[in-house]
Amino acid sequence: MLNALWLGFFVMAAAAALAQWLLGGNAEVFAAMVQALFGMARLSVEVMVLLFGTLTLWLGFLRIAEEAGIVQTLARWLAPLFAQLMPDVPRGHPALGLMTLNFAANGLGLDNAATPIGLKAMRALQELNPSATSASNAQILFLVLNASSLTLLPVSIFMYRLQQGAADPTLVFLPILLATSASTLVGLVSVAIVQRLPLFSPVVLAYLLPLALGLAAFMALLVSLSSAALASLSGLLGNLSLFGVVLLFLLVGAWKKIAVYDSFIAGAKEGFAVARDLLPYLVAMLCAIGVLRASGALDYALDGIRYLVAAAGVDGRFVDALPTALVKPFSGSAARAMLIETMQNHGVDSFPALLAATVQGSTETTFYVLAVYFGAVGIQRARHAVPCALLAELAGVLASIAVCYWFFG
Repeated sequence: MLNALWLGFFVMAAAAALAQWLLGGNAEVFAAMVQALFGMARLSVEVMVLLFGTLTLWLGFLRIAEEAGIVQTLARWLAPLFAQLMPDVPRGHPALGLMTLNFAANGLGLDNAATPIGLKAMRALQELNPSATSASNAQILFLVLNASSLTLLPVSIFMYRLQQGAADPTLVFLPILLATSASTLVGLVSVAIVQRLPLFSPVVLAYLLPLALGLAAFMALLVSLSSAALASLSGLLGNLSLFGVVLLFLLVGAWKKIAVYDSFIAGAKEGFAVARDLLPYLVAMLCAIGVLRASGALDYALDGIRYLVAAAGVDGRFVDALPTALVKPFSGSAARAMLIETMQNHGVDSFPALLAATVQGSTETTFYVLAVYFGAVGIQRARHAVPCALLAELAGVLASIAVCYWFFG
């Protein structure tokens, strides 16, 4: 799947560039594509430098958590649920606790913490994988849930809106929460259908129903807060949770009489090795994405959607927000640039800008996640991971459009 996908990016880019040259007389498109090719190779190294520090830091703390038994305790608590959703993962396996920590970090918007924890979990799942190059069912479910990106506190989106002068930076909080919930639900159901997982078994419902009720209660509480209180609470919870996790790992490790410094160094060395092995996969994926974007293929897709919407007589205000949605599966930095550009061109509180912010907060960079998580363990055959992840992403975009028309239309 990844081989065909990667080749398809270059073929589509070539077709779009030829159309621009032969039909539009734009011979400079090829120079732009070559520039994007080398620019993305440079960007891959820059991303790698950031990942070196982040992975080294968090895998160091994770080693303390493992030696202190925190990860194993989480795994035991969730063993009945994962026995239904991931039957190939033994009860009490460390991967279960690591996945739980990853989901919690994603939910709080702690991307810097979520990625290294997720990579650690993926490596633990790879130890159980009978194939060195083909993704297991458990790895696919884990990746799709990561790509669906359930986010309870989208602090970064609030920051972007504040920087652009929004009167109420948290205005998109509830739309994002609803859209990201839809994305995660579709991702889970799609994988469950393919893998024939028992979502309606009493055990699964016993775990998921309280979670859903807790989420509903949390949403009700947040709705009752003023915008200033909500923004303050979002920032406080994010930073407090992040530092609280670090402090918990250290204190429990010290209580268990673990040499926390030595343990941190041992884990940090592992993080350095993981980051180093990611570079070839990042270069391959980001260069293909850069060429596709520079060729104008995404612009052609947007123009085609605008034409179809106008022909159907549908309210087309959402089309101006689609650049963020179209590039988000490929590049988080490009999607952020598209979001800011939409805010500047249409106004930070315009319908396109509000929709673009909701899309940005409710979906994930699917192909980046795919390249990083599978690349870290050498997976080359993704099986049904890509279609299920893209289906979840599509659900997030459609839900974003629906809730924004509901809230702001």
